Amino acid sequence: MTINKILAINEGKTTEGIREFLRDLLVQKHLDALLVLLDKGSPGSPAMTLVSDPVLLQYAKPLAPVMPRNAAQIISRMTRVAASKQKIGVVLRPCEIRALIELVKLKQASLDNLTVIGIDCPGTCSVADYKQLSDNSLTQELPLRQACQVCEFPSPDNTDIAVGLFGMDASRGILIQGSTQNGEKLLTYSGLQPVAEDDIKKRQQALADVKAKRIENRDKFFTRLNSEITGTDKLLTTIAACTACHNCRVMCPICYCRECFFDSPTFEFEADNYLGWAERKGAMKMPADSLLFHLTRLNHMVTSCVGCGMCSEACPNNVPVFDIFRLVGARVQSEFSYIPGRSLDESPPLTVFKEDELKEIG
Repeated sequence: MTINKILAINEGKTTEGIREFLRDLLVQKHLDALLVLLDKGSPGSPAMTLVSDPVLLQYAKPLAPVMPRNAAQIISRMTRVAASKQKIGVVLRPCEIRALIELVKLKQASLDNLTVIGIDCPGTCSVADYKQLSDNSLTQELPLRQACQVCEFPSPDNTDIAVGLFGMDASRGILIQGSTQNGEKLLTYSGLQPVAEDDIKKRQQALADVKAKRIENRDKFFTRLNSEITGTDKLLTTIAACTACHNCRVMCPICYCRECFFDSPTFEFEADNYLGWAERKGAMKMPADSLLFHLTRLNHMVTSCVGCGMCSEACPNNVPVFDIFRLVGARVQSEFSYIPGRSLDESPPLTVFKEDELKEIG
């Protein structure tokens, strides 16, 4: 059963209201630490930070429209070897939660002693764009990343606590939901008040409108991509600027191999091998194997791709890696009726055998 409350906001200062709520979780010892976006060292350059001192939450930026890294990857590094013995809260966007759920299913992260606090996501801009925005301009329309424009998951699922922004009147308050027994226990903050039924209806309608717009954007996006990158020749043209730096792999929350095949001796060749290939073809693009790299990544993790877009953000040459993975991911996930991050109870495709699956293949 979900418990709905309203977090009263003083003078419409939503960020400060959420900070106070998070600060109370630490002060009251409900949590020992919080992983949250903090902007302390260099203004305009927030980073996910593990905070144990409640005072430092004055620098928290839980609503900053930027995602320097998909935090699921950070949580994986924290919990993969062993879960924490202390209680840690993590403040995440919907795509980060979905990636975390996939990593848990892939045995790369643990939810033990973890409290997931999800926040509605209106979208994020690039790190470079965020640095150029002043505090005043943050109220204006943002240059949202392509990944956010076509994301049909603006609200978080699989949370202990959810913070609802869509459809809420910030002058009155924002929605706080406790969705688990753990989440319900944490809703003891003095600033929480009963929620009106009309507020819930307004939120549901606002969410429906946001999802409809993003799905419309997504379908137009896919239509364009189908004509631009489908086929080997067009795909080669699309990734022509790839220098095989592998930044996209490093930033992907789902790529978790300790040792990547493409960093192994398998791809170490003598100079004469390259010369031989060049003679047969007349010319050979260097570094080699960029197409094989992207195809192999697709094969490994496209069923669990949550479309966060960190791959394209990490590319120094603006290769539209996200476009490729989002389009192929949608096709493959549709074949298996699988939505990554939807549920901990759903096994990732190809990890289990289903007798009635892919019958058309034979």
